[in-house]
Amino acid sequence: MGRIKSTMVKKAAKQLLETEHFNTDFDHNKRLLQGHMPSKPIRNKVAGYIARLTKMKMTAKRVPKKVIEPQE
Repeated sequence: MGRIKSTMVKKAAKQLLETEHFNTDFDHNKRLLQGHMPSKPIRNKVAGYIARLTKMKMTAKRVPKKVIEPQE
């Protein structure tokens, strides 16, 4: 149950992903968010969620999708 994120964190992360250039490093993302977030715990949650989203996007791009052919 540790990976449940609030709607506020998810919305903020998705909006920030469109404007900034984040990567999979939590500390780098945290430094980029220093001026945007109102408090330290919220900044850390958003930075961690952004890191997780970018990792998922990178692995989705690398894995080729298998095409299932219909059986006749």
